[in-house]
Amino acid sequence: MTQPVSDIAFTPSVKKVQARLGSRQHYARIEQGPGWQDVITSELVDFITARDSFFLGTASKAGQPYIQHRGGPKGFLKVLDDHTLAFADLPGNRQYITLGNLAENKKAFIFLIDYANQSRIKIWGNAEVVENDQALLRQLTASSYRSRPERGIRFHVEAWDVNCRQHIPRLYAEKHMQATLQTLRDRISVLEKENAALRGQTAEWVKHSS
Repeated sequence: MTQPVSDIAFTPSVKKVQARLGSRQHYARIEQGPGWQDVITSELVDFITARDSFFLGTASKAGQPYIQHRGGPKGFLKVLDDHTLAFADLPGNRQYITLGNLAENKKAFIFLIDYANQSRIKIWGNAEVVENDQALLRQLTASSYRSRPERGIRFHVEAWDVNCRQHIPRLYAEKHMQATLQTLRDRISVLEKENAALRGQTAEWVKHSS
């Protein structure tokens, strides 16, 4: 029997916990169907290219975990082919924890979340640091972004899954709300002027009536 793609996360230990807490039968049924995927589909491409941030998980050789936020213009996480993602490594606080972890442990994890539409995707794989590849850096660098990349990080996808929507707060980026806020400001300005004019008319009416 072919090993389910989800076994990358559902280890024997995880399956024991699922069985003890009553969810193993549910996930066993999923494993009999399409289950999780290991190929980057067009739907995943659309989700990735709409994101302007994600979280990258790595671990040291000893298993010490580390989560790092990565941000940039929409689509800065690039899809190179149906199994490979990549992004530019930009200058930061120079701790280099991610780079150090990847030097001894290639296993990595990408977590993408869309707060506005309350959806999230988890991606398991292996990552590698790519130095001195100018062609790749040009492919990964947005011309409009002010920061210059130092290197690239290539991520080889082994499995991905769409997480449930439960408990995701609905949040909107400030720039996405500017048009709505400006419409409200304009409407308030019009109403304030109309209110001032009505107050003036009322004052004139009271003056002439007394």
